[in-house]
Amino acid sequence: MPNTENEPVATSGTRTPKDFEAALKELEALVYDMENGDLSLEDSLAAYKRGMELSSFCQQKLDDVQMQIQVLENGALKDYIPRGRDGSFRNGKP
Repeated sequence: MPNTENEPVATSGTRTPKDFEAALKELEALVYDMENGDLSLEDSLAAYKRGMELSSFCQQKLDDVQMQIQVLENGALKDYIPRGRDGSFRNGKP
C-alpha cells in the first residue's frame, strides 16, 4: 500500500532533534515505515537519509555519555565539555 500522506515521510536536512529520546523515537518510526514496504522509492531514500542522520546524532550522544561516565569513574570532579557533531570539542579545549 503506498504512502497516502501529502508530505514526504522524511526530509533530509539539518533538522537537529531536541534530544536523544526524540531522535530515537523518530528513527524507530522511520524503520517501521520502511519495514512495512509502504513507501515509494523516493520516500524510502529520504527515510534512509534521515535515518542515517538520526543514527549519527544518537551515536554522538552515546559517545558523549560514555566519555562523561569515564570522567566520573576516574574520580575527576571537573566539568565535561561535550564534542560537537564534527567530533571537535565545542569550545576548542579537550
